[in-house]
Amino acid sequence: METQKFHYDNNIVRAFLYATVTFGIIGFILGLTAALMLFYPELPEFFFGTDDTTIQSLRSGNIQGLINTQGAMGFGRIRMLHTSAVIFAFVCNSFFCGAYYSMQRLLKTRMYSDTLSWIHFWTWQLMIIAVVITFLMGINTSKEYAEHEWPIDILITISWVIFGINMFGTILKRRVRHLYVAIWFYIGTWIAVAMLHIFNNLEVTLSFTSWKSYSAYSGVKDALVQWWYGHNAVAFVLTTPVLGLMYYFLPKAANRPVFSYKLSIIHFWSLIFVYLWAGPHHLQYTSLPAWAQAVGTGFSIMLIAPSWGGMLNGLLTLRGAWDKVREEPILKFFVVAVTCYGMATFEGPLLATKSLNKIGHYTDWVIGHVHLGALGWNGFMAFGVIYYLVPIMWRNELWSKKLANWHFWLGTLGIIFYAVPMYIAGFTQGLMWKQFNPDGTLVYKNWLDTVTAILPYFKMRFLGGILYLAGAVLMVVNVYKTAKKGSFLKNVPAEAPALANVNQGRKQGEGFHLWLERTPHLLSILAFVAIAIGGIVEIIPTLTMSSNVPQISAVKPYSPLELEGRDLYIREGCNSCHSQMIRPFRDEVMRFDGKNGQYSKAGEFVYDRPFLWGSKRTGPDLHREGQRNPDSWHFKHMYNPRITSAGSIMPRFPWLITNKLDRSQMVNKLKLMKNSFDVPYTKAEIDSANQWADNQSKAIVKRIFSEAADLKVQMEAERKSKGNEFVPFEQREIIAMIAYLQRLGTDIKTTEIKTASVE
Repeated sequence: METQKFHYDNNIVRAFLYATVTFGIIGFILGLTAALMLFYPELPEFFFGTDDTTIQSLRSGNIQGLINTQGAMGFGRIRMLHTSAVIFAFVCNSFFCGAYYSMQRLLKTRMYSDTLSWIHFWTWQLMIIAVVITFLMGINTSKEYAEHEWPIDILITISWVIFGINMFGTILKRRVRHLYVAIWFYIGTWIAVAMLHIFNNLEVTLSFTSWKSYSAYSGVKDALVQWWYGHNAVAFVLTTPVLGLMYYFLPKAANRPVFSYKLSIIHFWSLIFVYLWAGPHHLQYTSLPAWAQAVGTGFSIMLIAPSWGGMLNGLLTLRGAWDKVREEPILKFFVVAVTCYGMATFEGPLLATKSLNKIGHYTDWVIGHVHLGALGWNGFMAFGVIYYLVPIMWRNELWSKKLANWHFWLGTLGIIFYAVPMYIAGFTQGLMWKQFNPDGTLVYKNWLDTVTAILPYFKMRFLGGILYLAGAVLMVVNVYKTAKKGSFLKNVPAEAPALANVNQGRKQGEGFHLWLERTPHLLSILAFVAIAIGGIVEIIPTLTMSSNVPQISAVKPYSPLELEGRDLYIREGCNSCHSQMIRPFRDEVMRFDGKNGQYSKAGEFVYDRPFLWGSKRTGPDLHREGQRNPDSWHFKHMYNPRITSAGSIMPRFPWLITNKLDRSQMVNKLKLMKNSFDVPYTKAEIDSANQWADNQSKAIVKRIFSEAADLKVQMEAERKSKGNEFVPFEQREIIAMIAYLQRLGTDIKTTEIKTASVE
């Protein structure tokens, strides 16, 4: 058989490797910043200025610097920037790096198109830069792991399609008959992410010249679609592609074959089938239909089997090579990574059970769980791949194994100091929230009691982050020194026999899966079917059957000013710390809605696009916040939370006090809601939207001045000092924010809920 000569493209691998290292450091720093702000909320004031004489600042006595940031350093924005940087910039770039390297070797061919490779690289990096800019500006959708607005969603889609064309084109020109297990996981990843990304990000744009959009789904339906996406973003962005890397790089580093081919088959097919059903376990005890919650729990429990099958397949691959683990830092990283994968995939299903979910959900237990996977599984796998590739690609020994070992131990300690305190904090929160006195009152009625109790664990988590980042910095030094000392070869010569033409029909005695591996088109179709079934069964009935969300006659659409306030709430990332979902627990009803005794009903969210149920409570739930506190309280609370709530760790929002509310698109927003989503605004209401907003603003300002004479004096002094530059109080952003907060949960005012008949 003719032997063909060709070259592997290492240049594209190097580009993705550099991007992985760079954005990894940036993502870790952003995470460390967010962790610091949870016990030192004055951090932005320290850098940009403050009028609070009780704290240190580089610009004491001048809060204008903080106002000028317009919230770019706000916790909500930093937090979503951190998660997006780690997921899309660090993990995805590490996957592309490993995939471009391994696919060429496994398929014995160069990538289908160098041009497509580079278009993929630059469009992905452009997307990341766009995310940084827009998030810092407050342009986001608030949907977990999918906060990017519609132009960036389109760019992600284009880049992902280009990657898919390049991958499948490479598979078609391969010189190896059967597809190795890593390729199965790459194919499954591409199919699932394409489906999840498109369906979750269906939205209606305000205009083609505006970055603003509204989700195609509302309330309960949006929540289900979002967590169908969110959970499976964890599955098919943070798990299956990394499993593909594990199946290639772990055996190569250990110089051992994969432990079990049959276990690989079971692992792949069961994992991609079961994962798509498990999303609703993020919504236990919420307003989601009970059948969907039950399905999510059941399939989450089933996930233990395929996940642990993969973990064992990875660890047992090291049989006979454990002596190498002592010597090779690469294997150390891989072993801990696979172990963390096993721990996280055991803990996840346990958290999906209702017994543990009612304690763990909304607490820092979930944060610890997520970071065990992110830092241990994703981070350590990426580090192992980098340490494997750099000496090979630069044709040199690793500059310092000792430094790599230091990285390993610092990273491991960082994971422990991160995860363990978060577990303790989560248990503490969950139990304190539910503790009652003998007389039936809550022991910890003041929310800040539960916050201050866990501040020491926040500080320990920060220490863990420092250790983890320090290890990553050592890696950067090691990579730089190794590359500088070595010699990089862009095009690596290789040769392999040409792939002979063989009948694609199944041969006699040929196993079904062996045949499937040499028919990639059929394997891809079956993978799509396995992936799609769970989504079809869960999503379509909820979206199409109106009876899933009973209508409540008292629930009315937001006023124009409230809708603007809601958009400001989303802009600032307030949902990062505050949920809007009171579950049917005695402690939550008493804590958040003592007057009416109402937990959250599905029908209350029909006008919420997107839903804002949240996934973490750093601050209290806000679904019944409306009319609980005076308007002046909200004003002072947003200006400086420590004025109204001593010991609060909430950041300040003084720019809301000074900014003029942009109402240029307000009427268009109402028109979009009516025309695209059939929200029952009348023509008269839309035509008089500005007058409606003016009247509501004036009423709020009147109440503020009657409640707080000092604010009236302050505004009058500001009016005199600024003259024509003075922005009337009624026209400021804070008034719209107060309008929204005072509306929350006020549609239901009695214990009797009347639902409209549904035909």
